[in-house]
Amino acid sequence: MRTRIALAFAFGLLAPSAARAQDRMPEIPADTQTEAQKKASEEFLVARKVPVFGPFVPLLRSPQLMLNASNMGLYLRYNSVVPLKLSEFTILLTAREWSQQLEWQIHEPIARKAGLDPAIVEAVREGRRPDAMGEDETLVYAFATELHRNKAVSDKTYARVVEKFGEQGAIDLAGINGYYTLLAMTLNMARTALPAGVTPPLPDLIK
Repeated sequence: MRTRIALAFAFGLLAPSAARAQDRMPEIPADTQTEAQKKASEEFLVARKVPVFGPFVPLLRSPQLMLNASNMGLYLRYNSVVPLKLSEFTILLTAREWSQQLEWQIHEPIARKAGLDPAIVEAVREGRRPDAMGEDETLVYAFATELHRNKAVSDKTYARVVEKFGEQGAIDLAGINGYYTLLAMTLNMARTALPAGVTPPLPDLIK
């Protein structure tokens, strides 16, 4: 069962002195949900076998958007042609790009369990390019970094991704970056809190 913390943390690429703020869109009690929200919550539970959690808590304010986002997430997590380790690597890169604490907190252990090198995880957490990546990790890092930083993918990186994963892989990889950017933006906007007692895992980055 989820627990929520009263004191939320500052999001984004913020200086250490940035003020911390309360969760703007906390969990909606069942007895105050609209009929559309109740129906969406029930459909979410059936599809995912867990109650509405994490980024879907603020998204529940727009029930159909929440369900559509959830369905996209289920595809990208479990049916994408991108292997899980690389998918989770992409999610961590997106979470770090947005300094999204909850997204990182949820996916870091999944990435480690999927076999992502802990040294790679730590480098991304600290905002550094990992020193030692395999061919696949290097390719995914280039693709994600170019999309986030340059808002485009170079011909060389695109060609390598298509050669490795096919055109569907290029679309799926773009989809993972985009989907978790949507979640990160939502969480940052809503200032969604970490679970009670959890220390924010990402250090502040100062541009």
